[in-house]
Amino acid sequence: MSDPLPPEQERLSRTALGRGARLLQIPLGEAGRRAVGWGRRLTGADPDEVAADNAERMARQLFQVLGELKGGAMKVGQVLSLMEAALPEEHAQPMREHLRKLQDSAPPMPASKVQGVLRSELGPSWGSLFTEFSMRPAAAASIGQVHRAVWAETQTPVAVKIQYPGAEEALLADLAALRRMASTVAPLAGGVDVAALAREVSERVSEEVDYTLEADAQERVAAAFAEHPEFLIPRVRRATRRVIVSDWVDGDRLGAIADRPPAERNRIGLSYVRFLFAGPKLAGILHADPHPGNYLVCPDGRLAVLDFGLVARVPDGLPPAMGRLVSLARDGRADEVATGLAAEGFVTADLAPEELLDYLAPFFEPAAVPEFHFTRQWMQDQFARVRDIDGSDGIALKLTVPPVYALIYRVWMGGIAVLAQLDVSARFADVLQEFLPGWRPAP
Repeated sequence: MSDPLPPEQERLSRTALGRGARLLQIPLGEAGRRAVGWGRRLTGADPDEVAADNAERMARQLFQVLGELKGGAMKVGQVLSLMEAALPEEHAQPMREHLRKLQDSAPPMPASKVQGVLRSELGPSWGSLFTEFSMRPAAAASIGQVHRAVWAETQTPVAVKIQYPGAEEALLADLAALRRMASTVAPLAGGVDVAALAREVSERVSEEVDYTLEADAQERVAAAFAEHPEFLIPRVRRATRRVIVSDWVDGDRLGAIADRPPAERNRIGLSYVRFLFAGPKLAGILHADPHPGNYLVCPDGRLAVLDFGLVARVPDGLPPAMGRLVSLARDGRADEVATGLAAEGFVTADLAPEELLDYLAPFFEPAAVPEFHFTRQWMQDQFARVRDIDGSDGIALKLTVPPVYALIYRVWMGGIAVLAQLDVSARFADVLQEFLPGWRPAP
């Protein structure tokens, strides 16, 4: 287990060398654990106990290092936490609690840093904008942390998100280091392609570090969903490049509903997936960061949606070809699916249509029945099956995700993973019927 950073070092290092050294502890720590485990087995320790202990230690170190570094490292950790339901159980079980903690928390930056950012962004009299301001962060994430305050103009509670100094440089340094170490980090992440995750995050860096872009997206969605009985989007009060002030929302994190009764869990899960598809149609905005930490279940039952730093602007809604292709796949029309995917730029080499359809089953299976039960076991089975198919036929090497679909793909797969984590039964096809252009009901 890595040692916690001393208080005077609790900041984002801007150097690739310093951050790379912390990341390097992950594969080095795994090598050390393997050596210790080998020694324990030689002295008669039970092999299953040794393996379980190593898995727990690995999970603890992996996500502590990612959480301490924040930046790109933590963002990759959050994506891993989103896909936890798809990992083999021997990887998923010891990681589960560490992953959940990583979704919502990280060591805070000192009050002096907080005040420095507020002064530079809101001016030397920034304190006059608030009648109350808590220096203790209410939440911390990959590139910023949130403080609770009271907005002086309206005397209403607000959330003040403050970006960590050096966030952009830290993101770029982390992502470069993670790509270099992908081959050693990936086995600790259950085989998830860490390099691909790092590339995806790096493509969105310039957007996520500019909070004025986030504020614009949030305001557009808030206007489209104003007075909506099912969803709550907090209003933005002030935004600069590194600070955004929006209305405070009380509620339970989406991930916390896993222990609620099935009927309530199913209702909330359905609202979650409805929002993912409703945003493009009603606001021209796809919320592209579907991990549960961005959603709150309000006391009145509405689903509040937070953090619009990662979005896709789709003024015409989702591509009609998407609904048409999913409908064809659901109906088993393999030749037409293969032709349509090639026309959209997904296929880069010859593929047998039936093999392609089998490989893509996780995308359309939930839409093939009136109501689908999303479970961890189903996700794990699908993940293993797709990996086996690809291992024998190399299908993944013949497929790509065109830029226009990159974030749509992430939301589709991430949303399904969250529903599986929550053990939700939902009428998924009904959501597609209401919001997905090109979708056709089953014949």
